[in-house]
Amino acid sequence: MPVADERTYLAPILDDMRVHWPENRTVNLACHGHSVPAGYFATPMVDTFEAYPHLLHRALKHRFPFAVVNVIVTAIGGENSESGADRFEHYVLCHRPDVITIDYGLNDRVMGLERAEAAWRRMIDAALARDAAVILLTPTHDASQMPQAPAEERELLPRHADLIRRLAEDYEVGLADSFRAFAGYTERQGLTDLLSWSNHPNRRGHELVARELLRWFPAA
Repeated sequence: MPVADERTYLAPILDDMRVHWPENRTVNLACHGHSVPAGYFATPMVDTFEAYPHLLHRALKHRFPFAVVNVIVTAIGGENSESGADRFEHYVLCHRPDVITIDYGLNDRVMGLERAEAAWRRMIDAALARDAAVILLTPTHDASQMPQAPAEERELLPRHADLIRRLAEDYEVGLADSFRAFAGYTERQGLTDLLSWSNHPNRRGHELVARELLRWFPAA
């Protein structure tokens, strides 16, 4: 099955975002995940307003000037998807989000594909049961994707990116392919242009992620 259609997946929510006061309503987006959506740059620096949830929020307000939009960051630095799934009900669904983004690929390498898949499925199932739209994010690149990194390290992140793509297809939900966006950029420029730390993107890297997410929020 293909992933959801970018042109139509969020159509009812986008229609609500175009409604003027006093008939409009608040639209909630939850950005769930690890240190990248939490805003960590050069650890322990947290640069909230340069991270992709904030960049997405600003772009949405430019695109939908009549909308009341909350972008709620439920991410925790250092967390993997098992921990994220354990707190999903009380930290994410409690906000009654219309859209949930999930971003754990970088940290899931330690626990492996099987455990990661089970945790991601727990979160996706719970979100869909609450009628929330879901956008899965493949991981941003880190130092493991440098040419000089050992081959066994370079192979792990692409495998998790492939898992996330497959989950998006299985559930027919949204996909923001950060991994592919980083790969496309690094074909022309060096990866260091996108990193603030060995495992965290800089502003330019976060802009790539925000651009992938914005594909799901067409203006018309």
